[in-house]
Amino acid sequence: MVRELGIEAFVAARVQGALVLDVREGFEFAAGHVPGARWIPLGMLAGGLASLPRGRPVMVVCASGNRSRVGAELLTRAGFDAAFVRGGVAAWSLSGRELAAEPA
Repeated sequence: MVRELGIEAFVAARVQGALVLDVREGFEFAAGHVPGARWIPLGMLAGGLASLPRGRPVMVVCASGNRSRVGAELLTRAGFDAAFVRGGVAAWSLSGRELAAEPA
């Protein structure tokens, strides 16, 4: 079973050094993402596992939580300490936190 985090637990994990991995499409990432997030679209995640650090937790985000759940499950099966964020980038934004906007 993959771990699910609410927005406040996600914020705490991020502050403690967890990697934030955004699995949305490039146009979604470019429109606004959690500052400092790394981008690998869900469809390319299996091929990008080698580029991810094994020594730190990975918090997976998408628009609302569906794709990130799939991504976190893939990462967990591959041996990563992974969780997905309930509500995704939408929850981040609705909580009053800033989004970064830059190309993927």
